[in-house]
Amino acid sequence: MAPHFDHPGEQAASDPIRLLAIRETPLSIDEVFKAVGDDATGGTTLFVGTVRNHDSGADVDSLGYSCHPTAEAEMRRVAERVIAKYPVRALAAVHRVGDLAVGDLAVVVAVSCPHRGEAFEACRMLIDDLKHEVPIWKHQTFADGTEEWVGAC
Repeated sequence: MAPHFDHPGEQAASDPIRLLAIRETPLSIDEVFKAVGDDATGGTTLFVGTVRNHDSGADVDSLGYSCHPTAEAEMRRVAERVIAKYPVRALAAVHRVGDLAVGDLAVVVAVSCPHRGEAFEACRMLIDDLKHEVPIWKHQTFADGTEEWVGAC
């Protein structure tokens, strides 16, 4: 029997963006997960990006994120594009700015959809496009004293 998608829960929600923010304070996985709760979803995918202690073969001593004033608006544009492509019931994304330590949460995104495959694909698109298009820059200082800026755009 072919799937039948007439139930309203199989469709995208009318306003699925539940949380979008750029913050200087620590991020909460629980907050993002709760934001995408929806009784019509069968799949929720959550991605958590953390600060690691190395990059490109070098030890990282410190790391800081900064952003352009338009970053939240660009984040919304990315989220809206994900919503246009997938039947998203709920979506949330938060990114940290400021000085972070190894192990700190840098970004948390989540997407809920009627089915798991859609949730995986939508979440992948959300984090990939966010990292490539939202004007958030990472400044890393390495153990050998060198430093590097890494940008989204």
